[in-house]
Amino acid sequence: MQSAYLILYHKQSTSARTRFLRHDHGGICGPTPLPASARLESASPPSAVTDSAGTVLTHPAMMLRGAEADLQLPRGSLVADPGFRCRLCTDTDIGEVQLGRFTSTDPPFAAAKAAGASFIDLIQARGLPALEMQLLRLAYEHVLG
Repeated sequence: MQSAYLILYHKQSTSARTRFLRHDHGGICGPTPLPASARLESASPPSAVTDSAGTVLTHPAMMLRGAEADLQLPRGSLVADPGFRCRLCTDTDIGEVQLGRFTSTDPPFAAAKAAGASFIDLIQARGLPALEMQLLRLAYEHVLG
């Protein structure tokens, strides 16, 4: 089985201020929390449909539509950031983490609050588990180029 996770962010077009969505479970990866035994195996640009191990990859559109529904946002409120993909492993599963960006001018604060989530700056991520901090660092480096 392969699990798929999504990190969602908003980057202000004029100031480049970047905020990440912290889900109601407290982490930045969603829609469900990462397993406690998860570890980062690799971070690399995606290939067409499989990774180097031949594992079929999840198309981000399915996850993005699910996240839009969870946040009660209109279709098209999230887009995939195609240059980011990380592979995770647990004792019994493999998974991947992809990156999605909010398309609105400002973060949808009200929608996040209604879903029990919030937007955080990088400095507010202290206290996240080590793996999520590592993924957040990789995502932040990717977003800022």
